[in-house]
Amino acid sequence: MSSLRRVGILVFDDVEVLDACGPFEVFSVASRIAEEPLFEVLCVGTDPDFTSVQARGGLTLGVHTPIDTCPDLDVLLVPGGVTELVESDDDVLAWLRERSASAEVVASVCTGAFVLAQAGLLAGRSVTTHHDDAAALAARFPDLDVVTDRRWVGGDGLWTSAGISAGIDLALELVAELVGRDHARRTAAQMEYRWIEDPRA
Repeated sequence: MSSLRRVGILVFDDVEVLDACGPFEVFSVASRIAEEPLFEVLCVGTDPDFTSVQARGGLTLGVHTPIDTCPDLDVLLVPGGVTELVESDDDVLAWLRERSASAEVVASVCTGAFVLAQAGLLAGRSVTTHHDDAAALAARFPDLDVVTDRRWVGGDGLWTSAGISAGIDLALELVAELVGRDHARRTAAQMEYRWIEDPRA
């Protein structure tokens, strides 16, 4: 088994619930069913003055640490939702650029791709996002190859997924990459989730 990895999931007001909580559950369950802990999962807030955020639909999510005191991360994941304020926050963008340099994996779910693109982390890459937002992503960032026929796209430590539930499939793929495919399948089975392993399915 692999050593313990720390996963940071960026959370902010109007974050899409399943974008953040789906991957949180995947990494949490993957760790729980292992012989020894594999992942420590943290919700990382964008504002040091807030200990919780209100996700879309009104769900309150707790913040483990704000970005300014966040420990080192092995996996950095940016979920989607209403991201305009995050995209315009220079402190968050600078933090993402800094942490991406040391993280083993950087990933986005849904419109989280807009945040990574605004931070300059997706330049020249093939990426994906929610199908409703693909045209806008391509128009705003013409250097990106935005694909719409896959649930996730990635490799070499940088991954993006399509919308909402696709983030669960991506997170399972990341478990497969970091720990092993058999463990990812066991994680999906424990969650009673029908994992779509083929991103083109």
